[in-house]
Amino acid sequence: MFMTTSPPIVEIEGVTKTFGQHRAVDDLSLSVPSGSIYGFIGPNGSGKTTTLRMIMRIYFPDPGAGKIRVLGMDDHAAATDRIGYLPEERGLYKKMKVRELLCFYAELKGCTTSKPEIADWLERLELSKWADKKIDTLSKGMAQKVQFISAVIHKPELVILDEPFSGLDPVNANVLRDAVLELRRSGTTVIFSTHDMRAAEELCDFVFMIFRGQKVLDGSLESIKNTYGKDTVRVQVEGNSFDLHHVTGVEAVTDFGHLQELRIAENTDTQQVLESLMKTGRVTHFELTRPSLHDIFVRIAGPEATEMQADASTQEPSRA
Repeated sequence: MFMTTSPPIVEIEGVTKTFGQHRAVDDLSLSVPSGSIYGFIGPNGSGKTTTLRMIMRIYFPDPGAGKIRVLGMDDHAAATDRIGYLPEERGLYKKMKVRELLCFYAELKGCTTSKPEIADWLERLELSKWADKKIDTLSKGMAQKVQFISAVIHKPELVILDEPFSGLDPVNANVLRDAVLELRRSGTTVIFSTHDMRAAEELCDFVFMIFRGQKVLDGSLESIKNTYGKDTVRVQVEGNSFDLHHVTGVEAVTDFGHLQELRIAENTDTQQVLESLMKTGRVTHFELTRPSLHDIFVRIAGPEATEMQADASTQEPSRA
């Protein structure tokens, strides 16, 4: 279990942000423990990026509608050199070479002796061979890793990553996950937003979910899952071609292809569920467990989550 005695690195108290008639963030409060990995989840348009941009002082809360403290300061403009930021909209100077671009970004953050660190990061993220290549010769995945390095090269105390795994193939996603974990081991606090529920489960000490501008989940993954109890059964039935919605006692089914998650109605005897499944086909896996973060997300967000997952499945992965 994650424990810290340090004061929170980010504190948000009663913050509201509107754009015209649209209330993007509504009376939001949260506290990010120092040294943690803190995940932001929520459907598209739920307020994740708006919140991250308020933490970065790109946006400001509505006048008189709450306050934000970062690194212990209400006005943290002077602390921007202690923060690293990977925005959702990627942007690099395409005609610059990788190494010189990273040196340039490091100098912007006041870091003038960055060459050894740059070489180290290029090696760790498997980009050394591309150090003297122009950005516009890189694949999408490579460019994304370069932008990640640009966000952390000055050794910030707080790193904010907006959808860092978006569009990455599994190999590059794993490389970036390892880099995030390494930051945490070094004492850096990491806040990241993601649509990848598996990444959130694997990486996060704490998970915050925003839905329609309001906080609906906030806490450790363990505490969140405990809140939803043990009403989930993971099953695998040979053939995987059966409709399990009609099994007695089953309220909902999430199909992951090779296995299914069944949400069981209250007071249902799971042995009767197993008997019904055995009449359907040969059961090769039957596990009573707590719901996954994916299932909790879908319970809260409903159709909006389904649409989001469909959008994510159509994203084209990078070529390296």
